[in-house]
Amino acid sequence: MTPEELADFALELPETTDGEPFGPGATVFKVAGKVFAILQDAAADRAPQVTLKCDPDLALHLRGQYPAVIPGYHVNKRHWNTVVLDSSVPDEEVREMVDHSYDRVLAGLPKAVRERLTAQRG
Repeated sequence: MTPEELADFALELPETTDGEPFGPGATVFKVAGKVFAILQDAAADRAPQVTLKCDPDLALHLRGQYPAVIPGYHVNKRHWNTVVLDSSVPDEEVREMVDHSYDRVLAGLPKAVRERLTAQRG
């Protein structure tokens, strides 16, 4: 999955906003003001990557399944994974990880907001 495809997918989720609060090179995706994805551009020494919120048990499973899934970069490594976008993780799996991250953030929102966003997802 390319960074552009990931960004397009994330922005299709209800009420998702994006911005660059850390400056160019890192796009942050939020729902209801809460971060669910941080997309970092490629650098000279690494491929592009995305950091996503994840259930701790699932995070460990995914790290064991894919070498490109590592503990979250500059975040709580128990609850976040960083996925290197080097095409080694199937696109469908990356989409599922983005959905899961969005859902994890959604679960922590107030009930009225959660219900509104869930209804928008269908």
